[in-house]
Amino acid sequence: MKKRLAVAFTGPSNSGKTTLILKVARKLIHEHHLEVAIIKHDPKDKARFDVQGKDSYKFSDTGAEVIVTSPSRTTYFSHRHAELDEMIRMFHSFDILLVEGLKNLPLPRISIFRNSIDEDYFPYMDALAIDESVNISAYTLPEEVDILNLNSTDEVISWILKNAKKV
Repeated sequence: MKKRLAVAFTGPSNSGKTTLILKVARKLIHEHHLEVAIIKHDPKDKARFDVQGKDSYKFSDTGAEVIVTSPSRTTYFSHRHAELDEMIRMFHSFDILLVEGLKNLPLPRISIFRNSIDEDYFPYMDALAIDESVNISAYTLPEEVDILNLNSTDEVISWILKNAKKV
């Protein structure tokens, strides 16, 4: 039986969210031998997954829901918003789900900052991953927030394995 645990990452643009998720995912897969699934939020709708002129682009451009399958992957193109539980059902199996963004989801959340902390994130964070560029004494953090070393993937993974939510 798979663990099916989920945790989310949040923070401003260029804070290091994607870099941290990549490090965590690689280590969970290659060293902990876990299956990892990732959901990335694209709030500005900038992501492009196919190239204009290709068949899959033409199919998706009709407005239809499209699945492209090949011997090594299956790709799903949708024109509508999906809720978290619906996205989770699309993954066949996983041990750990890493979600980038979607700060209103009811998941344990690691907020990532460099240089300074945006206090608007306080209501959404369970842990704070920072490096030496942040002067932590300049902030009054919520009591229950754990402080993690942004550069210690093992420390972040340990927090995830202890705090992730069963989904």
